Amino acid sequence: MWRRPGPGRLPLLGLLLLLLGAGAAGARGAGEPDDPHYPQGEHRADYDREALLGGQAEADEYEKLSPEEQQKRLKAIIKKIDVDSDGFLTENELSTWIQMSFKHYAMQEAKQQFVEYDKNSDGVVTWGEYNIQMYDRVIDFDENTVLDDAEEESFRQLHLKDKKRFEKANQDVVPGLSLVEFIAFEHPEEVDYMTEFVIQEALEEHDKNGDGFVSLEEFLGDYRRDPTANEDPEWILVEKDRFVNDYDKDGDGRLDPQELLSWVVPNNQGIAQEEALHLIEEMDLNSDAKLSEPEIIENQDLFLTSEATDYGRQLHDEHFYHDEL
Repeated sequence: MWRRPGPGRLPLLGLLLLLLGAGAAGARGAGEPDDPHYPQGEHRADYDREALLGGQAEADEYEKLSPEEQQKRLKAIIKKIDVDSDGFLTENELSTWIQMSFKHYAMQEAKQQFVEYDKNSDGVVTWGEYNIQMYDRVIDFDENTVLDDAEEESFRQLHLKDKKRFEKANQDVVPGLSLVEFIAFEHPEEVDYMTEFVIQEALEEHDKNGDGFVSLEEFLGDYRRDPTANEDPEWILVEKDRFVNDYDKDGDGRLDPQELLSWVVPNNQGIAQEEALHLIEEMDLNSDAKLSEPEIIENQDLFLTSEATDYGRQLHDEHFYHDEL
């Protein structure tokens, strides 16, 4: 089943700075063992700084800016987030901005990858070039030949799925993918014509009885409760709760194609909303459920001055702070 490569949450960049970063592949619930925001259920304060900010290269670039330029760019970003120009950033405005940033960085990453994969620089990435970039050689498996070694067979299945997705992304008769088609291959969740493919791929993997739906049992996969255990392990309880409360919207005990889509494609909207609410909670000094520019500036150091902080990309990414945007 295809899952979006998870960038790990975007940088919260100073809030705004976009703040936030791109969600991991699939939203995690607070308190899960692998949840970096709430390890063992405890809130980790420095996560917010790390989440909002970018990598070391961005940190180095940011530190070169004068304090005046830092604040100037930050204010320009705040102005862009404030769509209705009322002087406040609402949950919806923050969430919308964060979702936009997710897509922007995903597209930028895909464009950079395209150049790397296009070995002969002819503007098209062929299946052979994709293999060479990924595996240093062209791999060709027989679709009808099952391999004896379990690991090799697992890889064969994944490779064949990649090939099917590659072929689906190609909309014309020209062999290989253009930049637009390559983006559809890397990020099918962003392209309407790939939606049906994503759903069908998920059904092929999880719909064991072929009824066109995914039941709770199918959702949990190969899990079987230990007969000596009194209850299911914590992770199973979490997954069951997600199935019932997050994905099975009509409560019929199974996931239809649209409900399935909300599971297999990361829900950036939910991640962005969660982060927006958290930012307001941390920075809203007068408890009016929205952020003013003074409140953001007042809390600037919380996110931008710490050795534990990676500074966000947006203060030095013209796409976000440039006036013409």
